[in-house]
Amino acid sequence: MTDGFSPPKGVQQAAQRAVRWIDDGKAGRNFTDVGRRRAHQLADGDEVSRADAKKMRAYFARHTVDKDASGFKRGTEGYPPPGRVAWDAWGGDPGERWVRGLDL
Repeated sequence: MTDGFSPPKGVQQAAQRAVRWIDDGKAGRNFTDVGRRRAHQLADGDEVSRADAKKMRAYFARHTVDKDASGFKRGTEGYPPPGRVAWDAWGGDPGERWVRGLDL
C-alpha cells in the first residue's frame, strides 16, 4: 500500500493550465518556487504525499478569498490574475475538492 495519492484528471488539467500561464509570465513576481513545483507535480500526475496533501488543504483554506479577486473567473477582465494562476497551480477547484475528501 502506498502512502501517496494520485491526482485526478481534473486536478492535472488545472495544473497544466497553470504551467502554461506560468510559462506565459502570468504568475506575477511573488509566485513561489513551491507553487511552481506543485504545478509541475500535479500537471505530470505525480503522486502527492500525505504531507503534501495536507499542505494543499491548508493552501486552499488560506487562499479561498482569492476567488473574490477581480479577473479570477474566466471571461472577466484581467483573467487570469496571479492569484488564479496560483490557485490552479495547486489543482484549482478540483484540487480543493479532492484534498478535502482525502482521509488525512
